[in-house]
Amino acid sequence: YEEVLSFSEADYEGARLPHDDPVVVTLLVELFTMKRILVDSGSSTDILYKHAFDQLRIPVDHLKLVKTTLVGFAGEMVHPLGSIDLSVVAGTAPRQTQVQMT
Repeated sequence: YEEVLSFSEADYEGARLPHDDPVVVTLLVELFTMKRILVDSGSSTDILYKHAFDQLRIPVDHLKLVKTTLVGFAGEMVHPLGSIDLSVVAGTAPRQTQVQMT
């Protein structure tokens, strides 16, 4: 059974339509609450900035080497420090889900 996520007219209160505002959420990542996570469905990768990674207190040697170059938001070439699999929890019990994200 998959629950439907829907929005009512009350959810649009204060929003000017039409709009293409980004979706920003709060998630539990490796038992830390991360606020202001930008959800960009058009992106081909999931990015965790170094400052946020450092706050998770995960040793840098846990990163897996990647040889992929990314294109930054301003069109510049960015070399990632590595990749890592993290546990991510969305929602609250009893309506929550946990996934592993790279």
